[in-house]
Amino acid sequence: METESLLGNWLVTSDIDGTLNNKKRELPRRNLEAITEFVKKGGKFTLASSRSPQSMRRHYEKLPIDIPAVVINGAGIYDYTKEEMIYFSPLSQKAMEDLCAVAKKYPTIDEVVVTKDDLFISGLGLWGMIYVIADKLDHKIIHKIKDVPKENWGKVIFSGPPWRVRNVKKRLEKIPDADFIVVPTSIVSFEVLAKGTHKGSAVLRLAAMLGIDPDHTAAIGDYYNDYEMLTHVGIAACCGQAPRAIKDICEYVTCHCNIGAVADFLDYFERKLKQNS
Repeated sequence: METESLLGNWLVTSDIDGTLNNKKRELPRRNLEAITEFVKKGGKFTLASSRSPQSMRRHYEKLPIDIPAVVINGAGIYDYTKEEMIYFSPLSQKAMEDLCAVAKKYPTIDEVVVTKDDLFISGLGLWGMIYVIADKLDHKIIHKIKDVPKENWGKVIFSGPPWRVRNVKKRLEKIPDADFIVVPTSIVSFEVLAKGTHKGSAVLRLAAMLGIDPDHTAAIGDYYNDYEMLTHVGIAACCGQAPRAIKDICEYVTCHCNIGAVADFLDYFERKLKQNS
């Protein structure tokens, strides 16, 4: 069977920062050309990122794709052709209350609350503004997280000096029967999502929506917040600069993201399909 006829039976997803894009947050031409050729052959390709729909838009629209994307680290699946969130996994009332209680103890830590439709910055706002300035995101400033409307919270980003961020993270992880998960993103930040919510579960949900077998999913990422996605899909790859723990769970390690990691992966993926057909 021709490789082209097999591609439509698979879903390939890619992280954005440090994977699809280089370290300057630019899309390598090699990746764009490889994705364009892949889609022309009938391949299904989309993005899976911690970004909100608004933040992801300019990256999504650079690509020749029309498949819904995984957003907010798996808390949502957004259909850009319909401008609609077709799946959303919100934090529970208990989780929101626990996060507010801990945030109150650390007034110098910033919180960014990403909801289904909006983005709120609370705390001092200094670290939170870094998050929104880079992509010129629409946002609302509410100085205390407890005053953010308690509905449809997709995730909460805690950010600040590394030592304080570690303390907040440890306190959250000690909450008994917590109804949320803590996802490390950098030394100055981490994210909190609903329990059982991650890129991996969202990618498989999207595959089901498209009528694709879960074993026919593939993904590439570069960091710890890609761990669940890479352990849930049928074929997993990571960029050359990924931490050892991420490399250890992947069957293929590409070049550095600056060179064109997604192009590397798509080449490997198509060769593997051809060999197995």
